[in-house]
Amino acid sequence: MRLWRFKYSLLACLIVILAASLVGGAEGITLISTDQLKEDLTKPDIVVIDVRAPHDWNSSEWKIQGARREAPGEVEQWMANYPKDKTIVLYCA
Repeated sequence: MRLWRFKYSLLACLIVILAASLVGGAEGITLISTDQLKEDLTKPDIVVIDVRAPHDWNSSEWKIQGARREAPGEVEQWMANYPKDKTIVLYCA
């Protein structure tokens, strides 16, 4: 069961990244480490979007403070709501 949830979460993350690249252009997508994100969280131009599946979000005891929650399957609906002059971090772990 745990492996299934991991595979589902990984698939959802890949779908979000693919959809975001189609909507916003793939040239601006960069993978970053946890340590890099920790450093970047203090910057004012960072927007963190948690795109975990609802059951993963609700059952998790770990959430990034200030992160916004968005549905991973609805990227096309919500991506335009975020400013293009900010660095958007999609988080799904």
